[in-house]
Amino acid sequence: MLTRTILRPRILNFNRLLHSSSRINRQLFDPSTVERVSEDVDVCIVGAGPAGLSTAIRLKQLEQKLGKEFRVVVLEKGAEVGSHILSGAVIEPRALDELLPDWALRDDHPLTQSATSSHMRFLTKSLSIPIPHPPQMSNQGNYIVSLSRFTAWLGNIAEEMGVEVYPGFAGAGVVYADDGSVAGVRTNEVGLDKLGCMKESFEPGMEFRAKVTLIAEGAHGSIAKELIQNFDLRQNSDPQTYGIGLKEVWRVDPTQYRPGEVVHTMGWPLDFRTYGGGWVYHMADGLVSLGLVIGLDYANPYLSPYKEFQRMKHHPYFARLLSGNSTRIAYGARSLNEGGLQSVPQLYFPGGALVGCSAGFVNIAKIKGTHNAMKSGMLAAEAAAAVLSQDSSSGPADMSQYETALKNSWVWSDLNEVRNLRESFHTPLGIWGGIMYSGIDSLLLKGRTPWTFHNRARLTDAQHTQPAYRFHPINYPPPQPPLSTDLLTSLTLTGTNHAEDQPVHLRVRKDGGEDNTLRKLHVQRNVSEYAGLLQRACPAGVYEYVEDETAPDGWNGHKLVINSQNCIHCKLCDIKVPTQDITWTVPEGGGGPKYTIT
Repeated sequence: MLTRTILRPRILNFNRLLHSSSRINRQLFDPSTVERVSEDVDVCIVGAGPAGLSTAIRLKQLEQKLGKEFRVVVLEKGAEVGSHILSGAVIEPRALDELLPDWALRDDHPLTQSATSSHMRFLTKSLSIPIPHPPQMSNQGNYIVSLSRFTAWLGNIAEEMGVEVYPGFAGAGVVYADDGSVAGVRTNEVGLDKLGCMKESFEPGMEFRAKVTLIAEGAHGSIAKELIQNFDLRQNSDPQTYGIGLKEVWRVDPTQYRPGEVVHTMGWPLDFRTYGGGWVYHMADGLVSLGLVIGLDYANPYLSPYKEFQRMKHHPYFARLLSGNSTRIAYGARSLNEGGLQSVPQLYFPGGALVGCSAGFVNIAKIKGTHNAMKSGMLAAEAAAAVLSQDSSSGPADMSQYETALKNSWVWSDLNEVRNLRESFHTPLGIWGGIMYSGIDSLLLKGRTPWTFHNRARLTDAQHTQPAYRFHPINYPPPQPPLSTDLLTSLTLTGTNHAEDQPVHLRVRKDGGEDNTLRKLHVQRNVSEYAGLLQRACPAGVYEYVEDETAPDGWNGHKLVINSQNCIHCKLCDIKVPTQDITWTVPEGGGGPKYTIT
């Protein structure tokens, strides 16, 4: 039995070793023959982000209220809580006020910089034009934070309350009961080499069997993706759509620092066919968060999100902001949900539920989702506590009460008001019509319309990509340090690290199959039709299509190289690749970026 008083993954590693064989030769790993350690828990939460930790904290609060003990385990793939968290971020504290009403009295809280002003600017190549911002983008009462630090703080509170938080343990797969319901999750194997053979350090993944399993992995997580498909949770909702957000943190010259200022931009460097915009948030301690979000429904395969971001910083507005004694200290990227209310799937499945960005609660008009993610976790906790309090072991947990509660909550109202804004860009109105409609709806209608725009063609972001022959290559300017740098220089700021001798966690896979024929077909279509989109789209330099005349998995003198050690877990590849044959899976626990200020 795992100790419940010491909450560190090394304890789990110790237990794993007790159950593993003393020495294992380099034999191919066969999951059907492995003996796994199994732990029984009341609630297993996958993902120690704001949603998952809010769920855990609320469960412990209800434990005290109900006088009934719940064993709550949170699994986190990052080496530390917060190390895989990245966002703008301006937080609306509504959910935090409900979860921890006395948070402001805690000496260690990270919400030290309130938002003091909100502005919006339209950028041309050389001009920065002030424009009105929608009322939803007002930030009065909000806070500018590092979401990584905020999440680490929530993690400490969860542990103080008795939650078992295990960083470095990635939820790798679903444990199913005999009746097909979800009985828990398993963590990934540790100590496999690149060929999938067992090294001397091999330890099999553990099973956490739970009465209630809650998935809080963030946008496009691998377990949520499996559950949505297996239980057809999206049968009554639109496909989820995404954006890619690229972010840097700078310590700016004191003459350019305006604490609490919030600025959003639209227009340049993106063309009128591409949805997206930039931000500048003046954080505490002389730091500035800046970045660019690009909708992954962009059509042009020659577009490079990273180079668009670097080009943006050369606009006079940004160049002035970052002038003088300014230093870049962090870089990162992640995918975010943009589908809104229409893309929220059924939230429950037999044995558990989806919470936070695993379901998709980002308010794209506010450019915020943390408040909704946290509230969803709190509501899921209340439903789970009700299930656990029924003292009935017949059948899998029924979490449908959670979906009902969420639809009756302010989360649903928050999303309903802006439900048509993003989707208006996919109507016959086009991009300019979408801008006009969004302005009218956000300022006047505020969602009070009898219609709801839907993605009736059910097009995914990948399907919006058009063949390269319809476009001209984009001539991006070369990096001009220190304002802009090459990608690998930026990547060093993420602290990314993966053990080299482990199976590649980015798989060329379709319908469960992986072989040279599939890989060759991938190269053929992506090189000939889409000009090797991934080598420009990936914000971490993971993918390359290199010349190789002899590769058995190549085509026409090209082969795919996957530099998986560079991966920052943004999941763009899984979402955007036109052939939909890249599957992102979790690497060995603890691998990936080590964000601290993002």
